[in-house]
Amino acid sequence: MAHYPSTPQFTGSLRPLRFEGDILDLEIEGDVPEQLHGSFHRVHPDGQFPPKFEDDQFFNGDGMVSLFRFRGGKIDFKQRYVHTDKWALERAAGHALFGAYRNPLTDDDSVKGRIRGTANTNVLVHAGKLYAMKEDSPCFLMDPLTLESFGYTDFGGKLASQTFCAHPKIDPKSGNFCGFSYGAKGLMTRDMTYFEIDSAGEVVHYVEFENQYYCMMHDFGVTEDYAVFTTMPLISNWELLEQRRPFFAFDTNQPCWIGLLPRRGEARDLRWFQVPTGFVGHVMNAFNDGKKVHIDLPVASNNSFPFFPDLHGAPFDPVAGRGYLTRWSVDLATNSGAFEATRLMDSPDEFPRIDDRYATFAYRHGWALVLDDTKPYEGPGGAFYALTNTLAHKDLSTGAEKKWWAGPQCAIQEPCFIPRHADAPEGDGYVIALVDNHVTNYSDLAIFEAQHIDEGPIARAKLPVRIRQGLHGNWADEKLLQAA
Repeated sequence: MAHYPSTPQFTGSLRPLRFEGDILDLEIEGDVPEQLHGSFHRVHPDGQFPPKFEDDQFFNGDGMVSLFRFRGGKIDFKQRYVHTDKWALERAAGHALFGAYRNPLTDDDSVKGRIRGTANTNVLVHAGKLYAMKEDSPCFLMDPLTLESFGYTDFGGKLASQTFCAHPKIDPKSGNFCGFSYGAKGLMTRDMTYFEIDSAGEVVHYVEFENQYYCMMHDFGVTEDYAVFTTMPLISNWELLEQRRPFFAFDTNQPCWIGLLPRRGEARDLRWFQVPTGFVGHVMNAFNDGKKVHIDLPVASNNSFPFFPDLHGAPFDPVAGRGYLTRWSVDLATNSGAFEATRLMDSPDEFPRIDDRYATFAYRHGWALVLDDTKPYEGPGGAFYALTNTLAHKDLSTGAEKKWWAGPQCAIQEPCFIPRHADAPEGDGYVIALVDNHVTNYSDLAIFEAQHIDEGPIARAKLPVRIRQGLHGNWADEKLLQAA
């Protein structure tokens, strides 16, 4: 009999869903733009069985992929588990076999040495397949339309890394999938890789190098000429695992670093620049002007994750943990090691997105979720994501911001931009995002005019359930789907 823990990670707005199914022609409020033909894939952690340990981490759930298929003003919905090795072994056993988040020392003996990945962090269509990704395991392939699971891949033996990336970038010029991995030669190793996969699914570039220290490397930036890596001291080590403490801990004694690797370079070409200690997670975009490289990302002065404690026992500081969109700039033409930091938004924000056709380039428009605790919240307690209640648009050219508040019962999941048409100017199109009502327990897929989000959704696709808080997702135009 299933019994999930009565903890903030599994109750309230994070209560498991475990629903697989199909809904043809979702109920629509408003009008879905008829020219939108394609799919929005997103994924969330959703353990098919209760965890082995009651204090387990939300991020440890099995990957559940949601597909919203847009055609002629209608939207169909499909949701399926990713049939990873972990999912299949536990489905056969009828209960959890793998232990605490990223801690193989806590696994049942019957699954020792098996791939622990959950493929629950990001999904993206590339080379005719849906890549289901988590940064501690290989890439998992699925059918983008049926959501059938195919299995893990090492791309014909051309990717030797034991791990993959959660936040790839697609080069709009070449169509290459640009990715990286950390812990590439095993858990707790400093080994990393940078790689590119072309539009046919072939690995065309691969380089190995070492990080400054082992830490969470969740996202990165790619410019026309460089891969840009940012470290933060959310570290781990075997001692933490042996003591069955949370996998990550924040070490305020460690600095952050920016690593710049020429995209066609080798490990010897990598340069590191030390920057002040802080929390850096998701990247909005990166670009370079000659030898001057810029990366835009929310930066907090201290740890942003209350469930990963301070290594030295300091209490969590929610104010210091707020990230603000910031531009970090370094100049490779100098040997001084100096860098510049320029704040771009005055509201604490996360889950930044752009018009992906401008990835790697200087850009104007960005969207993000604002954490606004001045607004009332009427949902259940203990919701870590309850403060992602406001969607924001930032015009980096004029500095103007527009915002939309979802209301006192709601939170917003990561936004995604869709161009109005293939040749539309930058930022001309739509933004979509799931809006979760934590009181009625329903989710809507809301559609906004991208540069007029303050006017509210132009349409809502209404679901008869509330989709569990997800992590990331992406839009695929119909042309990409036809290649599947």
